[in-house]
Amino acid sequence: MAVYKIVEIGDPILKEKCRPVNKITPNIIKLLDDMADTMYDANGVGLAAPQIGVGKRVIVVDVGDGLIELVNPEIVHREGSETDVEGCLSIPGIQGQVPRYAKVRVRGMNREGNRVEYEAEGLLARAFQHEIDHLEGILFIDRAKEIIKK
Repeated sequence: MAVYKIVEIGDPILKEKCRPVNKITPNIIKLLDDMADTMYDANGVGLAAPQIGVGKRVIVVDVGDGLIELVNPEIVHREGSETDVEGCLSIPGIQGQVPRYAKVRVRGMNREGNRVEYEAEGLLARAFQHEIDHLEGILFIDRAKEIIKK
């Protein structure tokens, strides 16, 4: 396991649409482990593969209730809306007021290749949406209604 340097705004990979993962391999397992180590080292609550320079559809999230790893995540249900402050490990020193869905259902695969689904609201719903946006090349500043410099 390793801690990677987090890619920052301006790197073109952050604006690219990521490729789906066709099969869970030892390299994908290592990627999940390395992403979790990197996220925890940076005191983040989520990390997407492009944030460590890998253009694959993989995210990790931990809002305080334990690590969630998702391969090929997708939002399959969304409802309501709320606006709150967000930041990003790839955009240091900047926060924004970002509108998001209040509740989401997210589907993907876990590290064993099994399909999993999560119902989320609050910070977990926001984190899922933020990290899945990264897989589409969308940054929170692209959605922000107001930018706040820290």
